[in-house]
Amino acid sequence: AYSDSRNEVFLREMSEKDEKIKSLVDMGFSEDEVTDQCFDLFGGGKKARLMEESKKKRNRYGGRAQGNQPSLDGSHDEPMPLPNPMVGFNLPGYLQPSVTRILPKQDTGPPFFYYENVAQAPKGVWATISRFLYDIQPEFVDSKHLCATARKRGYIHNLPIENRDHTRGLGITERYKSLGNTFQVDTVAYHLSVLKVMFPNGVNVLSLFTGIGGGEVALHRLGIHMKAVVSVEIGKANKRIFRGWWDQTQTGTLIEIDDVKSLTDDRIVSFVSRFGGFDLVIGGSPCNNLAGCNRYNRDGLEGEQSALFYHYFRILNAVKSAMARITFQAMKLVNTIRAKDNA
Repeated sequence: AYSDSRNEVFLREMSEKDEKIKSLVDMGFSEDEVTDQCFDLFGGGKKARLMEESKKKRNRYGGRAQGNQPSLDGSHDEPMPLPNPMVGFNLPGYLQPSVTRILPKQDTGPPFFYYENVAQAPKGVWATISRFLYDIQPEFVDSKHLCATARKRGYIHNLPIENRDHTRGLGITERYKSLGNTFQVDTVAYHLSVLKVMFPNGVNVLSLFTGIGGGEVALHRLGIHMKAVVSVEIGKANKRIFRGWWDQTQTGTLIEIDDVKSLTDDRIVSFVSRFGGFDLVIGGSPCNNLAGCNRYNRDGLEGEQSALFYHYFRILNAVKSAMARITFQAMKLVNTIRAKDNA
């Protein structure tokens, strides 16, 4: 019993240290330097054991200290139950249990992020996507509850889920008339509506797998000014359509990139420095290998197209790290100035 108790204490202490290491590494400190400092308070034998276990976990999960990150092979196959009706969180007019959620501080925005894909994916896909995106629970919505078209989609995001409704202020007749004349963009606009009050002067957006610009159209309908959009889209026809819409409706800066694979960490750091960070990272990777209509290559996240989800995860983490580093440098500068003033 005494040995079990000691092991529980050890595991708890290791978990706490892992969280500290992750936070400091995200802010730009080197992993070796942080590891040494975090374990200096322990005795020699215990320190060595903690450091060894922590490094094993980071190596196993791609350099991250959290033990709940999955392997890249998508082997987790736990089922993700779909709600019925599929009305997401707290959709007005539906008698569903109220949903409240409190995200860990390190997972809240900015940057806010918004990821979308087909709801009825192969077994285990949404469980894997959720684990990669900080264990945030998916919000499943059938767009028939918001517009005239039925499309079942899952969304993982760190947006607030209270006070959402982009048609607030309309009478009931006008509201349903407006919803009846809209398409899938309406569901996205419902989710993004919380940003209007949060960013009255506009947003900087990193748009991955832009397509013809559904996310941007949703922001435009909400009256949210897009100061800058970095759009990543490989389809030539999609890019032509999106560029035409942008030129006719927007005044902000549009930067176009062809492929998520070419959006390197260095380029992300450059964009974060140029724009002061991104307020929203939005996108939905290809569903080719997830959709039920694909009877021949429904390979889940191991499929050639749908495996691009892992680039969404990589890019989002790079944005968060770059923004954390800028915040850390700014705080360091402020502290230096204060120290000089007090000298």
